[in-house]
Amino acid sequence: MPKTISEKILADHAGKSEVFPDELVEARIDFALGNDITAPLAIEAFRRAGAKKVFDRERISLVPDHFVPNKDIASAIQARMMSEFAKEFDLPYYFEVGRMGVEHALLPEQGLVLPGDVVIGADSHTCTYGALGAFATGVGSTDLAAAMITGRIWFKVPPSIKFIFRGKLRPWVGGKDLILYTIGQIGVDGARYRAMEFAGELIDSLPMADRFSMCNMAIEAGAKVGIITPDSITEQYVSTRAKRPYKFYRSDPGAAYEAVYEWDLSNIEPLVALPHSPQNVKQVTQIPKTPIDQVVIGSCTNGRLEDLRLAAQVMKGRKVARGLRCIVIPATQQVYLEAMQEGLLQIFIEAEAAVSTPTCGPCLGGHMGILAPGESAVATTNRNFVGRMGHVESKVYLANPAVAAATAILGRIAHPGEVLS
Repeated sequence: MPKTISEKILADHAGKSEVFPDELVEARIDFALGNDITAPLAIEAFRRAGAKKVFDRERISLVPDHFVPNKDIASAIQARMMSEFAKEFDLPYYFEVGRMGVEHALLPEQGLVLPGDVVIGADSHTCTYGALGAFATGVGSTDLAAAMITGRIWFKVPPSIKFIFRGKLRPWVGGKDLILYTIGQIGVDGARYRAMEFAGELIDSLPMADRFSMCNMAIEAGAKVGIITPDSITEQYVSTRAKRPYKFYRSDPGAAYEAVYEWDLSNIEPLVALPHSPQNVKQVTQIPKTPIDQVVIGSCTNGRLEDLRLAAQVMKGRKVARGLRCIVIPATQQVYLEAMQEGLLQIFIEAEAAVSTPTCGPCLGGHMGILAPGESAVATTNRNFVGRMGHVESKVYLANPAVAAATAILGRIAHPGEVLS
């Protein structure tokens, strides 16, 4: 019978001819990853299990990215645990500071996660890799430990929901806005343990950076995975990067979906998620002139080169508003280098923004931009829960890089057109 892309990938990795929603399957994994918060817990579980080797040293990556460069002694100890484990098992894909980046931007860039893969990571935003046509999902640290030992993991096959996007996007609207619109429509639990399959002519026209942004925030709707059928745009991205063979899957005509949503988004403006939920979405033109203390441009959602180009386009030749701090964080060392070569970092620095080495940093309230009581931030990150970026009395607004840059210039939530008019 006809199957969805997610069902096909899981069936192949479980060695079955087909799988069905809610069925429990044991699947082979192609890649597993952990970061400096979650990997130490997985390493401890690995030791308790008495394991003497990993299932495949080239299918595991450890990326210290949340609290690095180490912000304190505790984070230094966690990073050291990862480094020592990587040395002990000769893991080639341990990315030390100076080589590292935000994991969900770094691993696709390095060609380590690929179309058709089953990928698990001890981080909720592992769903980012669905942009490549992979079944990718976050797991707990104990699950990661078991997978590092066995190369396998149990899944309950998620039912699929299809989201079809029609129309032609207006200026300054991109993948971040499409996923914010979606979460605003269905809510933060509207796709709980579902596979969110994104389709339609708008998706077909999106560059990879926007596809990554969309799949990255599938978890913000409660989804198990977000996934996009790979195409020529995907092939162009992965063909020169891939470290191993890959396979394109696609849903069959007539595949069964739990629900189908279809929207024409030709008329939406850039969107902003207001505190304290990603579903609290409004068009930027509908928001009062709200003063802002901090702008953060970066993260696994919007720290890629294309995102920095958008921000630089708005900020070029202008200054960050007095009394506001703007922090720009390229997602990887490669993005940092290319942004430097293109002159983007000069634009940010001349605008009096701070440019950081790659790190998750402020996204999770880690470091490099913590909010004080009563402060508000516009961020290109993925979550704006209470206390997410600092004090519980602070506020975070989620937006795309162009809106964030316009806000930095005007000192209040702003449409990019207000700056460039």
